[in-house]
Amino acid sequence: MPSQITLLNGPNLNLLGQRQPRIYGAETLADVEGACAARAAELGLTVDCHQSNHEGDLIDLIHAARNGAAGIVINAGAYTHTSVAILDALNAFDGPVIEVHISNVHAREALRHHSHISARADAVIVGCGTQGYLFALDRMATLLG
Repeated sequence: MPSQITLLNGPNLNLLGQRQPRIYGAETLADVEGACAARAAELGLTVDCHQSNHEGDLIDLIHAARNGAAGIVINAGAYTHTSVAILDALNAFDGPVIEVHISNVHAREALRHHSHISARADAVIVGCGTQGYLFALDRMATLLG
């Protein structure tokens, strides 16, 4: 049975392709999820995709991942910079965690330069556009290999 990867996207990522396309690109979240499903299949993985604008929902999804997911790929959006609660939930997950950001957060406002999630992440991918999700799955396959 292929290893399942939980893919989590946080606030405002449901607006991919519409919100600030100069920063985030023209691809929609559905495009990203489709590309991730295809890459996961190539790697012998499956991907379970979720998006929420609510911190508690993301925490619940991380908790649920403890019962079957081999790894988590997460773009927590703005919660990356504010949520110790998401960090705590990730710390309760035993598998690898990869943090993804579409934009180069280090080239943006200072408030985006710190990530709580990075303290738990096994890898951090920033500034690669939506291709960063595919890089994350490649790395996840290596970590689980």
